[in-house]
Amino acid sequence: MGTLRALVLCCTLKPSPAPSSAELLGREVLAALADHDVDGEVIRIADHTVRFGVSVDEGDGDEWPAIRAKLLDAQILVVATPIWLGQPSSICKMVLERLDAELSQTDDQGRPLTYGKVATVAVVGNEDGAHHVTAEVLQALGDVGFTIPATASTYWVGEAMGGVDYRDAGTKPQTTGRATKTAAANAAHLARLLAKQPYPAT
Repeated sequence: MGTLRALVLCCTLKPSPAPSSAELLGREVLAALADHDVDGEVIRIADHTVRFGVSVDEGDGDEWPAIRAKLLDAQILVVATPIWLGQPSSICKMVLERLDAELSQTDDQGRPLTYGKVATVAVVGNEDGAHHVTAEVLQALGDVGFTIPATASTYWVGEAMGGVDYRDAGTKPQTTGRATKTAAANAAHLARLLAKQPYPAT
């Protein structure tokens, strides 16, 4: 298989052009994926009218269907979210709720359209909680049909009670850089395997 496609859904609460550490880390994952012949784009959800709900189209100007079309065209999904009060952002939770609709969207063999797609997570915050947020998001993505690779996340958290964002933190720790590269490499590897050997019909 040739070039794979990735989609980064940035779940910062801030619309553009406000700077976003979650978007920065998401773009770093996308750059690491490029080393494995994967291209893609970043969508900042706050820049779009995405309605609350659990269907593929909530109507009334809902822009989720266009985002969903890009998601279905990609083999790799990256969810980039900040930590707020120890939780994924409210926008991240809304995205997960919209993905719940995929449980009823199946191909001609009865498989969810998300089967064969790989998901990873990028998390930033100024408090501890990255493992908790990663667990919540990856559990939800697995529930709706995405496949989770080994070492499927990268994260950065600043000092507790601190006020420094990832984008302002200067030289980044090697641990975050290694995790980003590993998550990208494993996601690309798994996506290619699934493209060659899809899940069986249900």
